[in-house]
Amino acid sequence: MKKIYLFLLALVACTSQMNATEGALAGRFTINAEGNQVVFSLGNLQYQASTQTWQFAAKQHNLIGTANTHISDDYSGWIDLFGWGTGNHPTEHRPHSEYYGKFADWGANAILNGGNEANMWRTLTTEEWSYLFCGRTNAAKLFGMGSVNGVKGAILLPDNWSGDLFTDTENGLSDRDGWYKNLDGTNFTFHTYSAAQWEIMEANGAVFLPVTGYRIDAEVDQTEEYGNYWSATPSEENDAYLLYFDGTDVTPAEIDVRYYGEAVRLVKDVNTTTIENIQGDDLQCTKTIRDGMLVIERNGKEYTVTGTVY
Repeated sequence: MKKIYLFLLALVACTSQMNATEGALAGRFTINAEGNQVVFSLGNLQYQASTQTWQFAAKQHNLIGTANTHISDDYSGWIDLFGWGTGNHPTEHRPHSEYYGKFADWGANAILNGGNEANMWRTLTTEEWSYLFCGRTNAAKLFGMGSVNGVKGAILLPDNWSGDLFTDTENGLSDRDGWYKNLDGTNFTFHTYSAAQWEIMEANGAVFLPVTGYRIDAEVDQTEEYGNYWSATPSEENDAYLLYFDGTDVTPAEIDVRYYGEAVRLVKDVNTTTIENIQGDDLQCTKTIRDGMLVIERNGKEYTVTGTVY
């Protein structure tokens, strides 16, 4: 009976571990002086109003772009530009700041390809965005600008970067004490990757933040030039902080009006006590997806999450 009980515990633990890592990229990023780390979601956040479904973009360079003009409560397509703090009312697009007064984190929602459970993800604060770009050890060498599969954007490298496709990341960006500037305006020409090359970068933990443009009411603009990513931090009564970048500047603590539609890239806190391998009474299990079903292997046999033989 003890072994059966331990086996069931391991099944639950393996399933929980799968949910905890689903939708997360491999790289770990330090976000404060205390050494806390996060992992990034596999793509920008997207929402489908007609089904009230959240998901991450399947690829880091995927964008909705001008289709964000269709924002409404019954739109059957996807949007990826949101007013600040609209995790509980994502289709809000009235250009009046009183509708955006209280921050509701988008990560509080169940995200289809991100574990599909509530409260698994969160939005970075402006202090954390700033630490990523300016505070980490060798911070200026752990990010750069360029393009992936023809899409412009910013590239973030994990703390322990060891890949060989990324050279000197400063590339003309001068440190302006909390932000960076390139007077030549050529940021997006520094690093150019094909989709295949980016797969290698991503496997080594790199994160790509594509340009997003912005939305005001139902009008979308600058979808190929500006990157705008909300933080969880309010500024003054009508404003909030965000990460901003373009061909000239990289500003982790920019300020914008809350009703502007901006992109959201969620993170998950790294739990250093997470059990990577489940063991108990010599019990070990590994998990595999077969025909869309989670299958757990133990001692050469495969079982479903209910404990029946697969």
